[in-house]
This record gives sequence, structure tokens and C-alpha cells, in this order.
Amino acid sequence: MRRIKLVISYDGSNYCGWQVQPNGISIQSTLQKAIEDLVGGGIMLTGASRTDSGVHALGQVAVFDTDRNIPAWQFAGAINQRLPKDIVIQESVEVSGEFHPRYCDSVKTYQYKILNRHRALPKERFYSYFVPRKVNLDDMKKAAAYICGTHDFHNFCSQRSNVQSTVRTIYSCDIDKENDFILLTVTGNGFLYNMVRIITGTLLNIGYGHKKSEHIKEMLEEKERKIAGPTAPAHGLTLVEIKYSNKISIP
Repeated sequence: MRRIKLVISYDGSNYCGWQVQPNGISIQSTLQKAIEDLVGGGIMLTGASRTDSGVHALGQVAVFDTDRNIPAWQFAGAINQRLPKDIVIQESVEVSGEFHPRYCDSVKTYQYKILNRHRALPKERFYSYFVPRKVNLDDMKKAAAYICGTHDFHNFCSQRSNVQSTVRTIYSCDIDKENDFILLTVTGNGFLYNMVRIITGTLLNIGYGHKKSEHIKEMLEEKERKIAGPTAPAHGLTLVEIKYSNKISIP
């Protein structure tokens, strides 16, 4: 058996999220069907991040095992021919059978996109969170700096999270303004359920003046979810990239 690693981009607008669901069409189920059509049998596709309904991706990672003797790089094009236009395999490579996209050490980057102007833009309605209010970017940037480092992010995840530890390390949390867009880019060694969306909602509350920048420290230390901000909508979030050790690939 060979293990094939895929790098996948998708527009999550028309899907119920990454994971197979009984009540809707998922990214995972759509990909599995396309791959099975290619290899001629059942496969199990395992993804790195279980993105929610409406969340997008530029660099989602997934693997499947197959005994088909197709050059690894050709899987991408062959699968793409069987996919709808809102899902595209960017790369396919063969990796070690020990590689697991969720459990191998990785660095993940997410970006949240906020449209900050007086009127909404229809073409952005599925790809950014429309915020017509004025926000203080300097206060948001000061608050974002407190997010960096190793912390217990218990207050920055959904109560639906089922993990052994809520401690994560954030390497960078940057806020940039590009024309009418505020871009929050967060890189870390892992993320909890809804973590980036709650960070976004919390930073926006600070930008509105509801909280001071330094209150982030209290939010990280307290143990009640309600002390942090609201969960920003899913459609503004994109999984940008997942980086692994170079040792996973087979030359």
C-alpha cells in the first residue's frame, strides 16, 4: 500500500464542513467519491483539520492509502477531473505510511477576513465578515500580541471541544489593513474548535472599545468561556497552510 498526501483548496460555501455528515454534503465525502471513482475501490480519506460549514481552505491536507500504480504527482490532476469547481487538489505526493495529517507535528496558519466599510460588497458575502462599525486597529494589535506564546486557551474554544488539553502555542497573531479589509493571520502548533473565530470576536470587541487590550491576559487566566468575546461567523475564515517536517515525503 502507498500513502498519498493531498494539498487541497476549497470554497466551503456550499458544504456542511470538512467532515462527513448525515445531513449534508461535506468536502470529505465529495473528495472520497472522486478518489474512489479513480482508484476503483473504497478508500478512507483522513484530513488534518475538520473545518466548519462555510470555512474555506487554501492548504488543507489529507491522505489516503492505495495500491494503484499511478505516479504520485498525477493523482492531483486525475482527481480534479472528477471534482466540482469549488474543490481543487493543488498537489499530490507519496509520503511515509507513518505520516498522519492530524497527529504529526505541524504548524498551521489561519486567516480571518473582515470587510470594514460603510456598505457591504455582495461578492464578499461568503468570504469575509462585514463589520460597518469603526474599530481601533491599534488596540486590536496590542491585544493580539498577548495571544502569542503558550497558553491555556480554554476560554477561546467551543464547549463542544473534546480534547485532552486546551494548551496551545501561538507563534504569531498579526493584524493588517488592506484597503477596506482587516486581515487577522494566526499561526500556531494547533487550534481548538472555533478558536480562531473566538479570538477574532474577542479582538473585535476590543476594537469596538468594549474591553481594554490588556484584558486579554485575564481572559487567558480565567476559566469561564463567557469572559472572552463572541464567535465570529465561519465564512470569514480560511485555512491558509499546514507545514510538516520535510522527512514525511518519499523521494
